[in-house]
Amino acid sequence: MRAGVSASCLALPRMRESPWPTVLDHLAERLPALSRQAWAERICAGSVLDEAGQALAPDAPYVGGSRIYYWRELPQEDPIPMQARIVFEDELLLVADKPHFLPVTPGGRFVRETLLVRLKEQLGCADLSPLHRIDRETAGLVVLCKRAQDRNAYQDLFRQRQVRKVYQAIASWRADLSFPLSRQSHILEDEQAFYRMREARSEENLTPNSHTRIDLLEHRGERALYRLEPTSGKRHQLRVHMNALGLPIEGDQFYPVVRRGPDEREDFQSPLQLLARCLAFKDPVNGQARAFESGLRLNWVGRVG
Repeated sequence: MRAGVSASCLALPRMRESPWPTVLDHLAERLPALSRQAWAERICAGSVLDEAGQALAPDAPYVGGSRIYYWRELPQEDPIPMQARIVFEDELLLVADKPHFLPVTPGGRFVRETLLVRLKEQLGCADLSPLHRIDRETAGLVVLCKRAQDRNAYQDLFRQRQVRKVYQAIASWRADLSFPLSRQSHILEDEQAFYRMREARSEENLTPNSHTRIDLLEHRGERALYRLEPTSGKRHQLRVHMNALGLPIEGDQFYPVVRRGPDEREDFQSPLQLLARCLAFKDPVNGQARAFESGLRLNWVGRVG
């Protein structure tokens, strides 16, 4: 790791006759998001390593079947002023309270300003890995595995839907809806905007792949506090289901209409009012019953249970 950022690994394909005399030639052609000059500068700076962890020379020959390592870097990264809090930690797991706006893992315009990289740097734990993800805009609990050998066992819990997840959200109140209610639908990517999801239309005849139980905790005037329990984990599921019910979550920048695109600067004064409040499961490694609760709260005065 470097400052909490783990190296990316690139396997060089075996070829009878390589079209790339050097590693630099290969990188410039196969990873063109960086210019040849930028790759050359990284190699000269010692930021591209061979399998032994040694810095490659600028004219290092291409060797098919070998691996190289490099670090993803951004020339400029917008700082996110919110900080995560560690809720629980033992030799197996770490549970963090993620603030609004902080991505869980590196991607797009964020590398160091992510929960994972911050925690890796703070703890010096290179094997730290999130077992699930929540949206960058969502706050609340994220569970991370500390040992690589345990990762698959924990991830199976989420894949097999053996984790009880409880969220809270603030949205408008509709007197014509009776709670609790269930919402199930087929969620797929919106063809008009890759960063949004949508429910399948009836004529598409697709089998439901998402389910959420929704309960009303309290309402005051036109606002209400809801308890959401998803049994599936589709991208933007809670936001899409609430919007489909005519109850878009307060502060949502994508639903029902796009107010800010994913590359636009954040309005830190208007966070999405969605919180991953509770998580519970039976630990597959040590057999313990695990239950965690977020210490964060939404912008609501009154009942929070």
